[in-house]
Amino acid sequence: MESAAHYHAGSAGAQSVRPSVRGQSVQRGPAMDPRGAARSVRHCGHEFLMLTLKNLAWAPEQASVCDHEHFALKDIDLQIAAGEFVGLIGPNGSGKTSLLRCAFRYSRPHSGSVTLTNHDIWSRSPRWCAQHVAVVAQEFPDAFGLTLLDVTTMGRAPHQGFFAADSAEDRAIVQQALKAVGLEGYEQHRFDTLSGGEKQRCLLARALVQQPQLMVLDEPTNHLDPRHQLELLGLVRQLGVATLASIHDLNLAAAFCDRLYVVHHGRLVAQGTPWDVLTPDLLLCVFGAKALVDCHPLRDYPRITWIP
Repeated sequence: MESAAHYHAGSAGAQSVRPSVRGQSVQRGPAMDPRGAARSVRHCGHEFLMLTLKNLAWAPEQASVCDHEHFALKDIDLQIAAGEFVGLIGPNGSGKTSLLRCAFRYSRPHSGSVTLTNHDIWSRSPRWCAQHVAVVAQEFPDAFGLTLLDVTTMGRAPHQGFFAADSAEDRAIVQQALKAVGLEGYEQHRFDTLSGGEKQRCLLARALVQQPQLMVLDEPTNHLDPRHQLELLGLVRQLGVATLASIHDLNLAAAFCDRLYVVHHGRLVAQGTPWDVLTPDLLLCVFGAKALVDCHPLRDYPRITWIP
């Protein structure tokens, strides 16, 4: 089996050859999302960059700073452009959540930098970061009897003074977010009585009312049925906010993400479009399983079928 290092960004190994369908070569046209809207091409010049991780390394607190063998993340270089939906994929324990935590100022890297719109996030206050970065974590928070409206309105806190009452503008922003996620009319429902899909949409609404420049989503489709998985990721795409999301289901990542980064043993071993990254060789090397990669019969993105 080849080393994953073979698939570093820009290497020939990270490129895929477009498969044929029923014996005919498939010409690649504008990529389409599952709802039929054409994906736009986004530039990655400096004027468009939203998030940049450069030469980042991180280790748990108990690890020695000099003991590079125990670093959970090493040599991380990642960029996200404004409006881009970028997926983070890799096996369990590969370092995806650790990377996300560095990106939203939860875990401080031992070296390297994390910049948001050219601002080093560790030179800015937590309040500033909360005004610019919204996070939807894997697990649902304890709501302690709060209503859906209460939980959503919490997203306005970074923009308010201490003990400030919600303004008319705050309430309008909250209502707009609830409408965007399809929860208008659910305001007085208790959060702990909602379904898994409704909870995730509520947390997405809370993220939206922060009016962030960047959204960070950690396994946002966990515990959701197929319908709610498609609805949630489709909504994220439609919002047009720069997004970095770890996604467990590779077919969902292929369907919704503009680009993918592959994390393996704490390193980024490949990056590119879903067609560039999701090759049989890379999947075998990184995930340890054989796969058939072909073109989805209805849409222009790769489809992965795992081979027992």
